[in-house]
Amino acid sequence: MKIDYTGTAKTNSVNPNYDESLAKELNADDYGMKAFYLVILKTGSNTSNNASERNESFRQHLANINRLVEEEKMIVAGPLGKNDNTYRGIFILHNIKSKEEVRNILNSDLAIKNNYLTFDIYDWYGSAALPIYLKATDKIWKSKP
Repeated sequence: MKIDYTGTAKTNSVNPNYDESLAKELNADDYGMKAFYLVILKTGSNTSNNASERNESFRQHLANINRLVEEEKMIVAGPLGKNDNTYRGIFILHNIKSKEEVRNILNSDLAIKNNYLTFDIYDWYGSAALPIYLKATDKIWKSKP
């Protein structure tokens, strides 16, 4: 995936804190940015009252998120507040080669397979440092949902 950034702001300043080895490790471009995939999860078409299926689907959904974090493919995951668009949550993914790979990963999620959730995938350009925040996350949660 490649995203061309064509911002109009021009600057000649150089960052005195620039760490070339960290930038290379994170695959940052000259702006300290890189391409990711943003997934918007939406309410699916399944309106079943089968509590057992629904609970198992979302249990596996959370397990899938944890697996993707361990595989260093998922950087951000979380639910959205109630809204008029039926948006349920977001994922930010990296270390993935194509949207097709993203689709395959998402379609392996039981909540998506069972149509409790559906999704839209977008190319997203953000700070290449985003993945390193995960090192701190394991130190700040007190209990797991």
